[in-house]
Amino acid sequence: MISQAKQPCDEAIVICAPENKSPESSAKNSSLLGRWVLAATVLASSMTFIDGTVINVALPVLQEKLNANQAQAQWVVESYALALSALILVGGALGDKYGRRKIFNLGIIVFTIASLICGIISDVDQLIFARAAQGFGAAMLVPGSLAIISATFDKKSRARAIGTWSAFTAIAAGFGPVLGGWLVDNFSWRWIFYINLPLAVFVLAISFWRVPETRDAEDAARKLDWFGAFLATAGLGGVVYGLTESNNLGFKNSQVLLSMAIGAAALVAFLLVERQSENPLMPLRLFKSKTFAGANLLTLFLYAALGGILFFLPFNLIQVQGYSATKAGAALVPFVLTMFLLSRPASGLIDRFGARPPLVAGPIAAGIGFGLFSFAPANSTNYWLDFFPAIMVMSLGMTASVAPLTTTVMGAVEERHAGVASGINNAVSRTASLLAIAAFGIIMLTTFGYNLDRKLKDSNLPAEAQAQLMEQRFKLTGAEISGDFDENVRRAAKQIVQESFVSGFRVVAYSAAGLAFLSALSAWLLIEGKNTKKSI
Repeated sequence: MISQAKQPCDEAIVICAPENKSPESSAKNSSLLGRWVLAATVLASSMTFIDGTVINVALPVLQEKLNANQAQAQWVVESYALALSALILVGGALGDKYGRRKIFNLGIIVFTIASLICGIISDVDQLIFARAAQGFGAAMLVPGSLAIISATFDKKSRARAIGTWSAFTAIAAGFGPVLGGWLVDNFSWRWIFYINLPLAVFVLAISFWRVPETRDAEDAARKLDWFGAFLATAGLGGVVYGLTESNNLGFKNSQVLLSMAIGAAALVAFLLVERQSENPLMPLRLFKSKTFAGANLLTLFLYAALGGILFFLPFNLIQVQGYSATKAGAALVPFVLTMFLLSRPASGLIDRFGARPPLVAGPIAAGIGFGLFSFAPANSTNYWLDFFPAIMVMSLGMTASVAPLTTTVMGAVEERHAGVASGINNAVSRTASLLAIAAFGIIMLTTFGYNLDRKLKDSNLPAEAQAQLMEQRFKLTGAEISGDFDENVRRAAKQIVQESFVSGFRVVAYSAAGLAFLSALSAWLLIEGKNTKKSI
């Protein structure tokens, strides 16, 4: 569910795109053409948004069916997020250079083939690599869909097109987990990937038939920052790998230390290369704007908090509280509906109060919502009492933050840089979730192991049962005993595992709340009020 929340600046990337001057744009005012373009871009984007949300609902089942430990379960999500986060800016540049429809279609093809492989394989490591390929396809597909809209519609028509794209993709992202849960419960986890195949065929048919090709002559002549993209991928990959594998190997392991060192060095090199590059992937001069820097720091903290809590929530709902996958997917529908219904009113908060107040109050409210998750017991019997209040407070906080955040990012720089600024902020939000799952995994496993060890020592479980649970602690809620034990022993072992997980989930909730409060602090200290200076 890491992608279930609306990413900031999606629409801004379209709004800030330059007016298309290519010959193909003569047809852009055709309402029929516009409908076909919207159909293709909405359906294609929805595939990636659904895949980003349904996977968390399926993870507990995947963990059981593929006998995966917690680190492997994290990598099923992380491999996709890593490729998408590191390459999404490159994907947009490829479309501008070689043709937006061409790269868009290539992204669909890669994503679809990877989806088929995801559904066929029976090994968790193979699934991780296939998910990375999905992320690579999505990195071309998502910015391609936005670029095609900007190139097809003139500025007067874009607002309605953006609203349509945003509404339908938000619905797809929100109700994707419900669909995914239903497929898992009634068919197989493999169908959450197979469902992409007919959609992709339909989208490709529309794209080849009705979507015009566009590109900018200036962008076609511009060199791509491939070295910067490589360093960003290596840096994020090294850090995430080190954090994730430290759960199994420990921080003192040479493999973990080497991975972290390579990742850190690559990220430092990335900053140096971007500083000197003529066509940087991430123009660092934009961060000279205090407000722009503050908005991205806020994004990093807030979306890290959200990504961390939403990764572990389905494990709590399904493997501890006993929810079906469908019911777990439906648990966050109020979150999606709140953001969908209130995003437009929230966008007017800046006009009334300026940027700083909503970007301080929103994260604080979201942080309170994250903290409320800590009150849910291990044997919850009432969703409306134990989870719904936390979800609603979190929803209101995120809604009050996202729309003002987009406006703030766009307003912090000169109009000619607004498109790049929006793309950077969008990438930061995705990177935040990527890093959070790795870091929160350490928090969860450490707390879970500590509580499991303490509860086992105080229990009357047989020594063999205790040894089995300790050996399987890397599976978290997937840990279970096997052998000739009576039902009372099995029930007691299951209760210990569940209570240990809930203890870890509470620490995750507190950590998420702390990050949200840090994001509010960054807004208070760095983001200017109503009169933002566009100095960059």
